[in-house]
Amino acid sequence: MAQLALQAGNSAEAKLIVDKGFAAGALGTGAEADRHKRLKALVEKKEAEDKAAFAGRLAEATAAKDGNALVQLGASIVAALGGGVFCIDTGFQRPLFDAAYLIVHEGHAAFIDTGTAFAVPRLLEALAATGLQPNAVDWIIPTHVHLDHAGGVGALLSHLPSAKVLVHPRGARHMADPAALWQGATAVYGEDEMQRSYGALTPVPLSRLQESHDDMRVVLGGRELRLADTPGHARHHHCIWDEHTRGWFTGDTFGVSYRELDVNGQPWVLPSSTPVQFDPPRLRDSIHRLLAAQPEQMYLTHYGALRDVPRLAVMQLELLSHMEVLGEEHAAQADPLALLQQGLIQIYLRSLRQHGSTLSQDDIAELLSVDVTLNAQGMAVWLQTRHKASA
Repeated sequence: MAQLALQAGNSAEAKLIVDKGFAAGALGTGAEADRHKRLKALVEKKEAEDKAAFAGRLAEATAAKDGNALVQLGASIVAALGGGVFCIDTGFQRPLFDAAYLIVHEGHAAFIDTGTAFAVPRLLEALAATGLQPNAVDWIIPTHVHLDHAGGVGALLSHLPSAKVLVHPRGARHMADPAALWQGATAVYGEDEMQRSYGALTPVPLSRLQESHDDMRVVLGGRELRLADTPGHARHHHCIWDEHTRGWFTGDTFGVSYRELDVNGQPWVLPSSTPVQFDPPRLRDSIHRLLAAQPEQMYLTHYGALRDVPRLAVMQLELLSHMEVLGEEHAAQADPLALLQQGLIQIYLRSLRQHGSTLSQDDIAELLSVDVTLNAQGMAVWLQTRHKASA
């Protein structure tokens, strides 16, 4: 698989495959150990070369101060979505997986979500491409404090002298002191994965930290953004309404949608139930609240701007109901995790076939493997929490 990824020109994917193989003990041992080590060295060398080449192209595009020039760098780093909204691929895990958004209006700017600390150079390059200086950024607004959304907040803030961080009140303490956040995420992902994928967490000074409240309004150069408390995926989650584009920046409240699963340009979306605060009834209420604004588009962190909102809402709410039924079926199990994983992949496969996907079952299972694992873990925690509350 790693060799195929290299041949396809995707050194980052090749490195991910090799790293997982070594971490799992499937590579680097036995009779093939030497060949595996040579492959690892080749993959690391090629990734370093690709990063250097990309940095050069990125610098040239940035010098042009043209967002469209950056779009040409793989339609992958910055996409101008219209209305002063730019989607930035943070580079987390794989292309077109994790987005941050930059809103620009009348010489002022705001970042919605940041990705991890490793994304900060990309975010600053995207800002420079608009012609704005770092002191033009008024706000960094993470939708919630999960690290693929907020891991880079503190590091980015250190480059933006005028910005403040606007965070849900339940997440504010984790931005000021991220030690517990790191420990919690490490319990899910492991220390090696945390270091490799997330990097260091930089605390946010209290003087630059502001808590949001439901229906709060903030102004960006005359453009109003409205905050809405949207629990269900996490209790520390808010979404941001932009009247200018009639769109919600949804974090994970409106689910996740991967371009690899589009069919004839039509996206497929699934609810995200990652640990540890998944609450299906509250998530359903939050989705309905977003829909009440009659949005024309949803800006998802995973991934991109989606239109055709009513169809996607029906799809996601149906999947959420199927997930609840699955949970009820296994609620009495002492350890339902494996059964939840098996059930989730079957739910997703059925939905994707109805969507018209012709991908093989193996390809779908591989693409959604992380979602299946984390969503099952989140469902298991939900069942345990509900059981304790009823005891």
